[in-house]
Amino acid sequence: MFAVDIRRAEQGCVFALCGELDFDSAVQLQEAADSVLTGPDQPRLVVVDCTALAFCDSSGIGGLIKIYQQLSAHSGALRIAAVPGSVARVLALTGLDRVIPVHPTAETALNGGGGAPADAAAPGRALGERSAGR
Repeated sequence: MFAVDIRRAEQGCVFALCGELDFDSAVQLQEAADSVLTGPDQPRLVVVDCTALAFCDSSGIGGLIKIYQQLSAHSGALRIAAVPGSVARVLALTGLDRVIPVHPTAETALNGGGGAPADAAAPGRALGERSAGR
């Protein structure tokens, strides 16, 4: 079972994920993102809270990348928070944790503090683009 709980905050919007993010649930995540990101009150910041996320496969990674691209196209930002070990490994193996800032909690992600990677993508930098000198 997968669920996305969406809550608005003053700084942006939090998507709290629960369950397994895989091929089937990535569709649910995208539908939830579309409902928030295509409305008149589009947030400039979305935090994906992974506290209750038990699993994430390549389809889930693809879903996160789509949200990142949607936000980037409108000068928005995506941050990931409270990533459990197994999901953190997937983010590290794919390099997504070097593109999208990962924070210890949703609150720190909303406030911009703690744990953002040193080489996180600057606004407008394409996903997968590497820094000079790498």
